[in-house]
Amino acid sequence: MSQRSDDPVRVADVVPGFADAFGFEEFNAMQREALPVLLERDDNVIASAPTASGKTALAELAICKTLQEGGTALFIAPMRALTNEKEAEWDRFEGLGYSVYVVTGERDLNPRRAERADILVMTPEKTDSATRKHESARYGFITDVDCCVIDEVHLLDSEKRGSVLEVTVSRLRRLCDPRVVALSATMPNIGDVAEWLDAPPEATFHFDESYRPVDLETGVKTYRHGENSFADKYRRLYRALDLSKPHIREEGQTLVFVSSRQDTVRAAEKARDETTDWDIEMGSRGAYDFHTAAKEVENETLRRSVVDGVAFHHAGLSKHDKDLVEQWFKEGRIQLLFSTSTLAWGVNLPARCVVIRDTKYHDPLEGDVDISPLDVLQMLGRAGRPGYDDVGYGWVICDDGDADKYRRLLREGKEIESTLEGELRTHLNAEVAMGTVSDLEEVLSWVETTFYYVRAKSKPDAYRFEGLRERVRGVVESLVDSGFIATDDELGLEPTTLGRLASNYYLRLDTAGGFRELGERDRLTDNGVLETVAAAGEFDSVSARQAETDAIDQVLSAHDVETDLEEGNRKVLAILHAAMVGRTPSELRSDAWIIRQNALRLLAALREFATAFAGPRAANLVRRVEARVEHGVGREEVPLTAVEGVGAGRAETLVGGGFVSPADLVAAGVEQLSQTGLSESVAERIVDAARSLPQVSVEWGSFPETIALGENEMCELAVRNVGGGARAGIRVTVNGTEMTETTTYLSDSETVPAPVFGADADELAFTVEVVFPELPLAPVRESRSVRVE
Repeated sequence: MSQRSDDPVRVADVVPGFADAFGFEEFNAMQREALPVLLERDDNVIASAPTASGKTALAELAICKTLQEGGTALFIAPMRALTNEKEAEWDRFEGLGYSVYVVTGERDLNPRRAERADILVMTPEKTDSATRKHESARYGFITDVDCCVIDEVHLLDSEKRGSVLEVTVSRLRRLCDPRVVALSATMPNIGDVAEWLDAPPEATFHFDESYRPVDLETGVKTYRHGENSFADKYRRLYRALDLSKPHIREEGQTLVFVSSRQDTVRAAEKARDETTDWDIEMGSRGAYDFHTAAKEVENETLRRSVVDGVAFHHAGLSKHDKDLVEQWFKEGRIQLLFSTSTLAWGVNLPARCVVIRDTKYHDPLEGDVDISPLDVLQMLGRAGRPGYDDVGYGWVICDDGDADKYRRLLREGKEIESTLEGELRTHLNAEVAMGTVSDLEEVLSWVETTFYYVRAKSKPDAYRFEGLRERVRGVVESLVDSGFIATDDELGLEPTTLGRLASNYYLRLDTAGGFRELGERDRLTDNGVLETVAAAGEFDSVSARQAETDAIDQVLSAHDVETDLEEGNRKVLAILHAAMVGRTPSELRSDAWIIRQNALRLLAALREFATAFAGPRAANLVRRVEARVEHGVGREEVPLTAVEGVGAGRAETLVGGGFVSPADLVAAGVEQLSQTGLSESVAERIVDAARSLPQVSVEWGSFPETIALGENEMCELAVRNVGGGARAGIRVTVNGTEMTETTTYLSDSETVPAPVFGADADELAFTVEVVFPELPLAPVRESRSVRVE
C-alpha cells in the first residue's frame, strides 16, 4: 500500500509531545503516507523503501505511539556499531524523560536498567540470547516488550545472521506478541515478509525508487585480476579515483567502500598522494579555522589527511574522530572518504558518487567472503545528496568474471530468502531446550511460524516444500540420535544436559559434541583444552595466509605442541598458546583479537561442559586455561588474576615478590605489598579484593597416625574457609584412589568423611584436594600418612 500525499504535515501537529525527538519539522511524502497506520492502528507494519528516504522516522513514530501508551519499545539494529549510534542519536528521547538502554554483552548487562528502560536497543544475536534466557531474572525484561521495530529486516537474507533474526522474531512473538514494525530497503517479495509478520495489505508499504530524494544511476566497472592481491587492490583504487575525479571537480564528493579498517587507512594515504597531482583544489589547507580544528583529531594519520580533503571512517576510530569526519564530510570539507560497510548501514552520509572498491572481504573466522548482495545495494543507495544533487552515481568495481552477476543485481534487485534450513538443527535444539516445543506436532507448528515456511510456500520447488515436514522429522530424529534431545514414553521431546548447554552457550552442535567428548576423557591437559577449542566448528573457516605459516610453526614448536589440526585451526591453536604467555607474533596479530575473543566465549562454555560431564577438577583446569588466555600469564601468576585489580603486569610483579595466591596477599598485608612497588591505596584495594576469595585449610582433627592391619576407623575431616564463599569440589584420595568426592558451596566449613582401613599396605597416603571450578585458583592439597601395623 502506498499513495503519495503532497500536503505538508508538521511533526509538532502529529506528535506534539515528541516533536523534539525528531531532527526535522515536516514529514516527507513517504512518511506522510505511513502516518495513519503507524499512529492510529495497532497492526503489524512492513515498509520497504529506498535507502536515505527517511525510514528511520517510521521507526520513531511507532516508538512514540508505544511510549505514549506507557509501553516498552525494542529496536533491533542490524549490527552492534549501530546500537551505540542509536543510543547517542536518541538522546532526544532521554531529553523528553524516557530511558534508552543498549543491551550488549553478558558481562555488561544491567538487568535493573534494562527492566526500567522505555526503549531497548539490541542486535539480533543479543535478542536471540535474551529470549532463550527469558525465564531468568536477568533477562525477564524481554517479555515486557510491547513494540518491536526491526531495522533492515532484509537481513533475513544474510547467510550468517538471517536465521538468527528469523527465529528470534518468531520466538518473541510467541513470548509476548508485540506489535512488529519492520523496515527494509527495496525488496521485490515484500508480500512474503508481510505474510510472515501478519501485516495486512493496508499496513504493507512498498515505496519504489520514485520516493528516492535523488535519482540513482548505477553501473559496473571491471579490472583484470592479477596474481598479487595487494596489487589488485591498487588497480581497483586507481579505478575508484578515476570515477571520483569528475564529481570532485564539480564540487561533489565521493564515498569509497573498502573491505577492512586497515584498507580504509591505506587507501586514504595512497589517494592523498595521488590527488596532490590533480588540477583540482581539494581540502582546506588555506582555511585557518579548519586547519586549527583538524588539530583536535586524535588519530595522527587522519589528522594529516583531512586537511587535504581525504579521510577514512571505520568502527575502530574514536567517537570523537568519527563525529568530526561525518561533520566535515557533510560540510564538504572532505571530498573523498574511504569507509567500511558499517557506514552504509548507519549514519545517513550521502555523497554524489559512491564506489564499491572491494566486493570481497577477509573474515578471520570465515576466510575470503563475498559482500552480500544486500550490502552492495545498501552501499550504492548512499549515492546522491538531497538538496544538492539531481542524480547520484554508484559504481561496483569487480573482476571481469563477476561483472554479469553484479549487473544482474543492479538491474533486477534481490529477493529476500530464508537461510533457516541450513541452521535448523541448531535453532530447533534451542526451542526444545527452552521448552517452547515439547512434541513433534509442536515442532511442526513452530516451523509454520517462520519466514522459511512462508517462503517455501511461495517457492515450493526451490524450497522442496512437498517434503518439508519429513525433513523436519529427520532433524528431530538426528537430534535424538546425537544426544541433544530425549524422547519420553509418549513421544514427547525433552532437552538433555548436552542440548541445554549447547543452547545456553550459543554453540554449534558439532562443537557441543566435541566439548562433551573432552569432558568424558580420563585426564585433561592445557593443550587438550586449547586443541578442543581450536578445533571448534566456529573456527572452521579461519584461513592461514602463507606469510603466517612460519610464525604458526614457531609458536607450536616453542610450546612442544604436535597436532593434526588443519591449517586454519592450527593458526587458532597457535594464537591461543601465544595468548597464554602474552606474546603473540606480529604476523598473527591482525586476526588474534577476534579469535581470542571467540575462544574466551568457547572456553567459558567448555568450563560448564567440564562441570557437567567431568566434574569440578576438570572445570577448574579449564577455568585456569581461560584466565591465562584472557590475561596472558603463566601458571604461577594465574591464581592472582582472580583478585580484582590484578592483571598480567601486577601478577608478575607480585609473584616476583613471592606472593603466589590470594591468601598470600591477605597474609602479607598492605605494608608488605607496598614494598613490591604498589602504592598504598592500590595495595589496600588488592588486599580487600583478595579477602573476598576463598582461603582454605584442612583440619584433620583426631586423624590417626597408625592403624592395625584389618582394622578400620570412621574419621571425618573439616575443610575450613576463612575467606569469601565459592562453589568447590572436595576430593579425598588414598594412595591415589578416590574415596569420596563432593561438590558444595563452601562458605565457612564442610565436613568430609574419610574412612581409614587397615589395608594390605605399609602406609596409607591420604590427600584432600579442594578445587574451585568457577575461579582460576590453583587446587589446594593437603596430605597425611597413616602407617599400617
